[in-house]
Amino acid sequence: MERLKHLLEHWLDHSREHTKKYEEWAERTKENNPEISELLAEAVKKFREGEEILTKALEILKR
Repeated sequence: MERLKHLLEHWLDHSREHTKKYEEWAERTKENNPEISELLAEAVKKFREGEEILTKALEILKR
């Protein structure tokens, strides 16, 4: 289970980095391409939902 804890921590860090970039690009494209901006913002929401689920799994493993 230690390996899985390590992997979850790594995956969460990696996902958060990418999610932050998606969010930045959603903001950058807002004015010139609102449709793309909205899709990126939707992706950010879904990635954050996934991160919440992975965080719960990690919390359970740390008990």
